[in-house]
Amino acid sequence: MRYSMFVIALLILVFGSFSCTSEKPKQQVVEKFTPIQDHYDTLKFTNGFDYPVGKPNAKGYYNAQKFGENNHLGDDWNGVRGGNSDLGDPVYVITNGYVTFAENIGGGWGNVIRVTHYIDSIYQVESLYAHCDTILVKRGMYVGKGTQIGTIGSNNGMYPAHLHFEIRDKVGMDIGGGYAVNTEGYVDPTKFIKLNRE
Repeated sequence: MRYSMFVIALLILVFGSFSCTSEKPKQQVVEKFTPIQDHYDTLKFTNGFDYPVGKPNAKGYYNAQKFGENNHLGDDWNGVRGGNSDLGDPVYVITNGYVTFAENIGGGWGNVIRVTHYIDSIYQVESLYAHCDTILVKRGMYVGKGTQIGTIGSNNGMYPAHLHFEIRDKVGMDIGGGYAVNTEGYVDPTKFIKLNRE
């Protein structure tokens, strides 16, 4: 009798662990960064910053949820026509940079693109583009300012179409949750772009 109970308990433990691990986590950590150039003589630095939609000045778009609003760590860009009218619209890289991540991580993020931008040989920032409908770049690619890197999405209908966009002054952090009281490592994207247009 004790042996039978032991076997049943073992089966529950084994099959229970399979069912738990088969589900995708809601937030997945992004750690697969591509090492960028080792030699700064071949590295392409930034050349001023533009907006990620309606290039170069976000024409036809508005910032629906700004940095800091409801502890938001980025900006949510929406088309002025409303609804899902911006679904599939182009997403552009904000300045010269190197793609460090470009794939679907599921959960509340969906398709995510991360790009490292070298302002000089010491200072870098990272831009993050989330909920994309499509990804048009691959990890390790160099992309020049204004290059289309993806399209605006809805994370497969989880949200109305929009671009969640972040700028981080601490490169390579975990993906995070998009919202937090602690903003260390994040900067206000719109403010940063305005201050660094040229």
